[in-house]
Amino acid sequence: MISVGDLRAGMTFEKDGKLIKVLESSHHKPGKGNTVMRLKLRDVRSGSTTDTTMRPEEKVKKAHIDSKSVQYLYSQDGIATFMDLETYEQYEIPVDVIKEELNYLLDNMEVTIQFYETEVVGVSLPTSVVLEVSETQPSIKGATVTGSGKPATLETGLVVNVPDFIEVGEKLEINTTDGSYIKRAKN
Repeated sequence: MISVGDLRAGMTFEKDGKLIKVLESSHHKPGKGNTVMRLKLRDVRSGSTTDTTMRPEEKVKKAHIDSKSVQYLYSQDGIATFMDLETYEQYEIPVDVIKEELNYLLDNMEVTIQFYETEVVGVSLPTSVVLEVSETQPSIKGATVTGSGKPATLETGLVVNVPDFIEVGEKLEINTTDGSYIKRAKN
């Protein structure tokens, strides 16, 4: 058991038969009354998110999450398939559970999947990935980094705001935590 006051972003716990991941957590002290924890939570199985408050002294059961390195193979018929590179065992995860992560996954990319007991519950991405621009407006002559930018569609379908000088075919480094452009990737 762990107290709610000790929960941090990224931790997972069980409550009412649900597996819940903490997305954000902060202490809040109202003008009158006791301190409460403001939490943004995601149900790992359904993907739904909620904002809630809990007392810091409340106890929840911490979930033990195991990880394994795998290779992303493909998505088909609503199922994403991954393979363990050592045992060649394949794991299937419903696309609905990892729809955000799929914006950053390319075929044969190595990632980490997470297990709760024997159930696959998620995918951990690296902090940044390199993706190619598949569609964007033509570059503007004399454009600088400080311009307002333009939307660019990447090879996975993710749309990112990029500087005006970026062109189709360029490889970009993208932050996987917030989907933002970092820089041009070195070839």
